[in-house]
Amino acid sequence: MSYQALVEDADRLVGANEKWTGIAAEAVARMRLQNLFRTGLDIARYTAAIMRKDMAAYDLDSSLYTQSLGCWHGFIGQQKVIALKKHFGSTERRYLYLSGWMVAALRSEFGPLPDQSMHEKTSVPRLIEELYTFLRQSDARELGMIFREIDRARAAGDVARACQLQHSVDTYQTHVIPVIADIDAGFGNAEATYLLAKKMIEAGACALQIENQVSDEKQCGHQDGKVTVPHEDFVAKIRACRYAFLELGVDEGIIVARTDSLGAGLTKQIAFSTSEGDIGDQYNSFLDCEEVGEGQRRNGEVLITRGSKVLRPKRLRSNLYQFREGTGADRCVLDCVNALQNGADLLWIETEKPHIDQIAAMVDRVREVIPNAKLVYNNSPSFNWTLSFRQQVFDGWKAEGKDVSGFDPSRLMSEDYDGTQLADEADEKIRTFQRDAALRAGIFHHLITLPTYHTAALSTDNLAREYFGDQGMLGYVANVQRKEIRQGIACVKHQNMAGSDIGDDHKEYFADEAALKASGEHNTMNQFAA
Repeated sequence: MSYQALVEDADRLVGANEKWTGIAAEAVARMRLQNLFRTGLDIARYTAAIMRKDMAAYDLDSSLYTQSLGCWHGFIGQQKVIALKKHFGSTERRYLYLSGWMVAALRSEFGPLPDQSMHEKTSVPRLIEELYTFLRQSDARELGMIFREIDRARAAGDVARACQLQHSVDTYQTHVIPVIADIDAGFGNAEATYLLAKKMIEAGACALQIENQVSDEKQCGHQDGKVTVPHEDFVAKIRACRYAFLELGVDEGIIVARTDSLGAGLTKQIAFSTSEGDIGDQYNSFLDCEEVGEGQRRNGEVLITRGSKVLRPKRLRSNLYQFREGTGADRCVLDCVNALQNGADLLWIETEKPHIDQIAAMVDRVREVIPNAKLVYNNSPSFNWTLSFRQQVFDGWKAEGKDVSGFDPSRLMSEDYDGTQLADEADEKIRTFQRDAALRAGIFHHLITLPTYHTAALSTDNLAREYFGDQGMLGYVANVQRKEIRQGIACVKHQNMAGSDIGDDHKEYFADEAALKASGEHNTMNQFAA
């Protein structure tokens, strides 16, 4: 419904209620426009449709990949989307990512925790709700600024300008974009996964990312000691997420199935199998076993059969079983195919380095079975990107017979190599990594899990060094405020960002000429008007 139509609709409603004195129809229309999304489910349905459209576009043209950055606070997510609209004029194909790692490290009442699902699981849906609270406030703030411009144009008699501004309201692009939310390994059994999934969807999540680790042994994907579960256990949790979406009417909800098998050498369970070659038997086929002869069986052990052989899976003192070395990629491929065949929409393969050929080798095998398989990929800060790509270039040059004698392979990270042809080629590969991986390795969505964890630490270190050092107040002014002003960072007017002008509008609606507004001539935010 257009701006004018909303005003007319509100006018009919207010006009029919004679006791609603002082209620302005245009103010009602404006408030409705500033609050288009009434519930988290409205958001989940809206953003799921966006992701589905983007997935279909990628299937037709793999250069149309999507991106996101991880968030640990609503304000961080808000500023990212404001930056997108400012720099690119659109939020198209850009999302937000909610990282379980950052929730554990920054949002737990226990204090900073490792990424092991020890944090309060309710903190995840609370963060989703917080993200969308800030994004919806951004809509209200930006639309409120347009409404003020409309009022000024009308007061000046500039009809053409007022009409132009009304058109910008009719074509307004919301700050509300998809959030891919990390549900870890489900925080318990399938029922626990279902209950948490519902909370996350009700808060606005349209996409849930779940991993195939044991819930009570869960580790960060880039640390050691990961333990996977048999496929039937993982599929039960995928189904739990799907039931949660369907129960809540988010029929287009997206499930991202993550496999940690590449770096996980352990399992807690022997998979249930009823026949040779079924999914349980395939899972067990990767176990590290030894053949057991007659009279070699021990009390309390688990034995499996392969053909006519009786085998003893190697069992550790921890009661875990280990997989054979070198089977990680094969297990990843099996995980991916099985997840997509049982209701997952997207895949996530956790790797130990950002290497396109490694990823593509697995994806190509998955696509032999499921041609439109698509990945979400973690462009992780756990990787040393500089070292990894300098090493890739060094190895490539060496394989091509190029002279690499000027480079010490043990010092590739050194500043001494900055500006060299090797470093420049490596940086170019980093710059084009997302595009190249989207085209070659089936990566639909690129994300950085923990970017603002690191940017907050870096910027705070720089500010503390300057402010508490010789620069004093200039350390803040020159390196923060002056840059905010010159780069047009909206937050330089922090009162406006926090909703002061929205509050003033409401005061005027509620009290008319008696409103005591904050945005008068003595408001110091006026110093930033230029």
